[in-house]
Amino acid sequence: MTDLYEAQRAMRNMRKAALQRGVIAILDVGSSKIACLVLRFDGERFMGGDGVGALAGQSSFRVIGAATTRSRGVRFGEIEAMAETERAIRTAVQAAQKMAQTRVDHVIACFSGGSPRSYGIAGQVEVEYDTVSEQDVARVLASSDVPDYGNHRDVLHAQPVNFQLDHRSGLKDPRGQIGQNLAVDMHMLTVDTATIQNLLYCIKRCDLEVAGLASGAYVSGISALVEDEQELGAACIDMGGGATDVSIFMKKHMIYADSVRIGGDHVTSDIAMGLQIPLATAERIKTFYGGIVATGMDDREMIEVGSDCGDWEKDRRTVSRAELIGIIRPRVEEILEGVRECLDAAGFEHMPSQQIVLTGGASQIPGLDSLAPKILGQNVRIGRPLRVQGLPQAATGAAFASAVGLCLFAANPQDEWWDFEIPAERYPARSLKRAVRWFKDNW
Repeated sequence: MTDLYEAQRAMRNMRKAALQRGVIAILDVGSSKIACLVLRFDGERFMGGDGVGALAGQSSFRVIGAATTRSRGVRFGEIEAMAETERAIRTAVQAAQKMAQTRVDHVIACFSGGSPRSYGIAGQVEVEYDTVSEQDVARVLASSDVPDYGNHRDVLHAQPVNFQLDHRSGLKDPRGQIGQNLAVDMHMLTVDTATIQNLLYCIKRCDLEVAGLASGAYVSGISALVEDEQELGAACIDMGGGATDVSIFMKKHMIYADSVRIGGDHVTSDIAMGLQIPLATAERIKTFYGGIVATGMDDREMIEVGSDCGDWEKDRRTVSRAELIGIIRPRVEEILEGVRECLDAAGFEHMPSQQIVLTGGASQIPGLDSLAPKILGQNVRIGRPLRVQGLPQAATGAAFASAVGLCLFAANPQDEWWDFEIPAERYPARSLKRAVRWFKDNW
């Protein structure tokens, strides 16, 4: 964990250096597509300007290059074949660089999968002087009692979501305020170490430096939820190709994240197996004719599912749209049932506001907005990513929620554990303190 703390600090410093040079790349490594956006930052006159809440920094950059390619070697959001993924990343980055007419050395990447787990942790210290300083914030973060999350997992996000100074709670930033007792509530997200290391190694093999890592669930929420939803409480369901990410936001901070290992690619494979057709044909049929709610007209609407196998009868087969919907609907219901379990585990029904926003490529199946409220039991809307300057029309759809959110994350990241100078001997706080406490209690 100490190694990751140092690595995250090094990434933050790289990000600052890249922003000073003015160009940085965004890499969304998904199971169905790999998207790369090249951002140009217009200098300090934008960077230092007053922003509008969580969307500050949206005007500090513009997209000057964009490219997508079919993902290879990625399954359930995790790298399965290193050489194929490396080739796909190189293809996307080189195409985006060509469009931007500039070379990019630093990328900020996001990924799904890795079996994310959320923890809520808390810490408390006495303020050294009357006014809360940066060092006090570092000490209260270091005092948080980190749970034993296992040797093969790493902390991907560790964000303070609430500060309490004496009797006042709900503070976003206590620095400079007067008080004696400082407490913090933090949200910590851990993922499998192997997932992170494989991604970092793969990007380094492409001759790129990693200037930041983020969870796909987190960045999708940043882009798809409007400010009121982030403030009052909402869940973002990012329905990707290999996995469906769930994130819950409150007071403009992510307070819970999880993942369901089913996505749009599973719907495609169901169609391919059900109709005995190639995956490419199944994807095309899903995109053009897919749906969830069948009507009387769908029995009469026939779809050609021709193939090139040489058998005259098989090459000219047709199926009704009602049959296609009968294949798609059970898998979509299974995905939504999995999401419902995640929300129940997080206690989502106890939140004051219970808005649910669906985004991601698989959320564009017609009829999903009418099926989802029946299973999830809440207000549901289909979310599109908030626009950023210079984004091509093709990249403004729900499938690009992660990539657009990563742009906002790159421009204006929230404070995390590694943004503060925490002494190495106090990080992680759990190991030595817990051993000493156990020794005192038992001997």
